[in-house]
Amino acid sequence: MSGVIRIAEQHARKLVKDALARLETALSAGKSETLRAYLRTMSRFARYSLGNILLIAGQRPDATRVAGFRKWKELGRHVRRGEHGIAILAPMVRRREEASRMRRPRPEEGNAATKTDEWLMGFKTAYVFDISQTEGTPLPEFVRVQGDPREYLARLRRFSEDRGIRIEYAASLGGADGVSRGGTVRLRTGLPPAEEFSTLAHELGHELLHRDGQRRSRSTEETEAEAVAFVVCEAVGLDSRRASNDYVQLHDGKVETLVASLQRIRDAALPILASLGAAATTTGGRQ
Repeated sequence: MSGVIRIAEQHARKLVKDALARLETALSAGKSETLRAYLRTMSRFARYSLGNILLIAGQRPDATRVAGFRKWKELGRHVRRGEHGIAILAPMVRRREEASRMRRPRPEEGNAATKTDEWLMGFKTAYVFDISQTEGTPLPEFVRVQGDPREYLARLRRFSEDRGIRIEYAASLGGADGVSRGGTVRLRTGLPPAEEFSTLAHELGHELLHRDGQRRSRSTEETEAEAVAFVVCEAVGLDSRRASNDYVQLHDGKVETLVASLQRIRDAALPILASLGAAATTTGGRQ
């Protein structure tokens, strides 16, 4: 790796480290709303890496759709003069094509006469801009759900079925709205659609996160599942009442624990959002 590339990667990683440090400081001071802001950003940019989610949330927590300067131009919009970009990490990939001149391609290779190798060289700092920083051709607006999950509830049930997680209903669950028992989610009969959606998302969070045999505290498990539900509800535009938990539970004084939980929450929320068709709210692709 050249010296220039190494310096660029070091700078990019320092940005992530600084973002995590700010979040850790806020949580240490009991400011859970700061983490909720990061989780809202995760709901909008779930396809991005955790590092880039942290960077976007730390620099522009109200961002809704981001893209690079050229991408906005392709979409018929331009970045307003004087706007400052949002720094993110961009992978540096090198490609090499080797022509196969010594032999004819085999039948299973089709007409391909070249072979392309790719490898990751490192990361560099790149800049994206939120749609609010641009002007030009209006983009299609996403329909906001706001209290009625509509077809998303059926899609969430289908996701559960596709994962082999059975859904059952019961008149009473001992005061709970939902419980999960390793492969089965039970929901209280008669929940309003919005509550059923958020409760099912919470229990699916448990199913995806907490069936690996690892020991975690009950409070950490509940907070992680609650965070998954919060991210999923926010992503589909559902007014979530599941943000009341104290998300400081994710923070035990060790930044490593916080990062691990955030990564797990993101990894659990992403396949759910993809199944709902709600994970492509950016215009810049995955980073």
